[in-house]
Amino acid sequence: MLLNFVIKTVINGIALWIAALLVDGITFGTQADTAAIVRTVLIVALIFGVLNTFVRPIAKAVSLPFIILTLGLFVFIINALMLQLTSWLADQLNLAFHVEHFFWDAVLGSLIITFVSMILGFFNPKD
Repeated sequence: MLLNFVIKTVINGIALWIAALLVDGITFGTQADTAAIVRTVLIVALIFGVLNTFVRPIAKAVSLPFIILTLGLFVFIINALMLQLTSWLADQLNLAFHVEHFFWDAVLGSLIITFVSMILGFFNPKD
């Protein structure tokens, strides 16, 4: 169980890092130290994982009519909200992670994170 949690956290971290590389509005700060960047990515991945575990199901339940009305496309908005909430919590914890604009940066970032997590999830032996 712990190994599965670690693997999913690493997958989230890689997905967040790739999204930060591809989307200009998602940044992990301007630190020159590689160890500090890796530490920030892992902590942000933990925050993102906790939010997706506890907050995302509640948000999906509350917005179920919108999800049905849009044939499931509203889930991407919920994912963008989770990314924006992760950015806010990282700011509260003085971490160098920031998402600039909700619609363009967060939605595009959530699409990239979903796609990369899906691909990397195939390599997870526990799933």
